[in-house]
Amino acid sequence: MAPSGDTNALRIGLFGAGRVASALAPALAAAGHQLVFVASRTPGPAQALAASLPGCAALPQEAALAAPPPADAYLLAVPDAAVPALLAAGQWPAGALVAHVAGALPLAVFAARPRVRGGVLYPLQTFSPGRRIEWPSVPLFVEAADPAAEATLLALARSLSQRVALLASGQRLHLHLGAVWASNFTNHLLGVAHALLAEAGLPFELLHPLVRETVDKALAAQPSPYAVQTGPALRHDAPTLAAHEAALAPHPAWQALYAQLSASIQRAEVRAREVE
Repeated sequence: MAPSGDTNALRIGLFGAGRVASALAPALAAAGHQLVFVASRTPGPAQALAASLPGCAALPQEAALAAPPPADAYLLAVPDAAVPALLAAGQWPAGALVAHVAGALPLAVFAARPRVRGGVLYPLQTFSPGRRIEWPSVPLFVEAADPAAEATLLALARSLSQRVALLASGQRLHLHLGAVWASNFTNHLLGVAHALLAEAGLPFELLHPLVRETVDKALAAQPSPYAVQTGPALRHDAPTLAAHEAALAPHPAWQALYAQLSASIQRAEVRAREVE
């Protein structure tokens, strides 16, 4: 990361004080950038985050939008649905660089605000309180409406990570979709497994070696994780599948999900055979 006082340091105004903002702001400060303010609809989180950053003010969101303090870039680390409203409400200085950090939100969201130079700074990572993020290894993807904004955002991204690339909105949407399957859905399924073991009085830790081997094996698999699929669905083990679905009778939603995922595994196996 860039040392404090670096001539490439930027003054940054941050909207949002949630999970992404709370991980991104200290990383930016550690890279030598000056967080001018943190603005949020809820004062408590903004005040707590600003207090951890040298020289950073906590502002009510309405005040920051009505008169944004001078900054080299304004980052919108807010829910996707809130971005258009913030862009519309902000009295942005002419030519201001305003960037969101969303995976699924296109660059076109800035089209209605011709006074600003729009951009995207998307970190491909999951963020939770108390979890340390190794920013140098986090892929950061940049998109911008003009070359100057692109250059600024690329420099900002490279001050945080060693894995920086340009990525257009359409590809970024597909990347975000893949990330939801790989991370969010996987985490949900692990939560289901935890609940099922708890019902049987079994510790979730019993699954830890299996989960680690599954993930390690999938990441190393060629040509894709489909190549190392195992389990009763792949084997077409009808008695086991039936027994599992019967055991899930108290949880109809999970029972239906089990059947859908098993069918998806079997369809993937058929497609793989057809390619061979």
